[in-house]
Amino acid sequence: MEEGQPQNIGENTPYFTISELSKAIKVTVEGAFEFVRVRAEISRPTRAASGHLYFTLKDDRSTLAAVCWKTVAGQLAVQPEEGLEVIASGRLTTYAGQSKYQIIVSQMEVAGEGALLKQLEERRRQLAAEGLFDADRKQPIPGMPATIGVVTSPTGAVIRDILHRLSDRFGVRVLVWGTLVQGQSAAPQVAAAIRGFDSMPADGPLPRPDVLIVARGGGALEDLWAFNEEEVVRAVAACQIPVISAIGHETDTTLIDFAADLRAPTPTAAAEMAVPVKSELLALMAELDARLARAVANKIENAGQFLNMAKRALVDPAEFIARRAEMLDYAVSGLANGLEQWLAARSLRLSHTAGRLHPPERQLAEAKAGLSELSLRLTKSMALDLERRQQATDNVGRLLDANSFKRVLDRGFALVTDLHGVPVKRSAEAPKHAHTVIRFADGQRHAQLDPQDKIPQDKTPQDAAVKPRKKPKSASPPDQKQDDLF
Repeated sequence: MEEGQPQNIGENTPYFTISELSKAIKVTVEGAFEFVRVRAEISRPTRAASGHLYFTLKDDRSTLAAVCWKTVAGQLAVQPEEGLEVIASGRLTTYAGQSKYQIIVSQMEVAGEGALLKQLEERRRQLAAEGLFDADRKQPIPGMPATIGVVTSPTGAVIRDILHRLSDRFGVRVLVWGTLVQGQSAAPQVAAAIRGFDSMPADGPLPRPDVLIVARGGGALEDLWAFNEEEVVRAVAACQIPVISAIGHETDTTLIDFAADLRAPTPTAAAEMAVPVKSELLALMAELDARLARAVANKIENAGQFLNMAKRALVDPAEFIARRAEMLDYAVSGLANGLEQWLAARSLRLSHTAGRLHPPERQLAEAKAGLSELSLRLTKSMALDLERRQQATDNVGRLLDANSFKRVLDRGFALVTDLHGVPVKRSAEAPKHAHTVIRFADGQRHAQLDPQDKIPQDKTPQDAAVKPRKKPKSASPPDQKQDDLF
């Protein structure tokens, strides 16, 4: 090869396709990291419609994609939550479609107690904000339950302690619903047991419990985690039967302690809270019986004393009757005297009244004289009134006669009307050749206006006028009835 010319390195090296290279990388990664445990913080957890879980694991500088298949997701001890620090176990693999690598998670646990406490506090605040821990939702625990339901492990020491303490205190019927109290399946079983007891009918083949005890022995925070799960807390809060929580020791606290109606420091203490001590109950009954006997005795003694006092206040019946008879005699005597006095007063009053009365004949005569005088006064008054009315009528007649239009006709005037009696006051109101009625002082005549439309030249209207007739000497007296001018 000549100096200065580029050297073609790898001209004979075989090449890969993208798929071949991706497959080779996948084999290399999965072989080198077949099982790994990663401590990181969960970010953006998402559950797909298929049931698979997808999320991101991150620390302060790097991120790692993670996936959990549907068949494993339901069995995880811890469900992924935003910001939760966990330790995830699984294997690394590659995803050729996006040229990235990811971890397929098979197990997951909370990284340390501090992370668990942080998750617990956040869940507590969330449920408290919904009102699940409110005091007004608490139900009173019955003082004398007939049946107690217990939700716990059927094989542990807890159920034996509870049954032993119940038998020592007072015999009641106990129904045990056995469940797991630790692990992935514990929370669903405990929640199902609580709902199962709550759904039992009152008249079913088994008696419905009057109170429930949810119990478990002590352990670490991880061991008690099932009683911090949301589904268990909600089942306790929704239960219509009063619930006593007895989880762990006195220093252990779980979320169902806040939702329960009463918290017991231990399972044994829960049994003591549920039923009274038999001996104490018998002692209380004896004390109440003695108090009742003393109260009855005092009541009888007080009643006897009151009866004696009432007896001393009573008088002898014979003496009482004699006194009442004496009072009756006095009353009868007073009644007779009073009746005599009343009759005497009424007789005297009747005599005075009779002296003031007049005989009927005298009263009739006086009434007749009064009627005669009244008749004369009425006749005189009517005559005077008629005279006044006649004089007024004559005055009105003379006034009407003085104002009658006939007086005008007597002076030579005439009244012209149409055939209907309507006066014709002006020449323009009557058409030519109109037929009219002319009324004179002594009668009326019919006439036609302008019969020839012309007046002779040698006659003037004054000449053509008819001279008034002389008033007849023997004129009849004027009519008393005034005629209408119009």
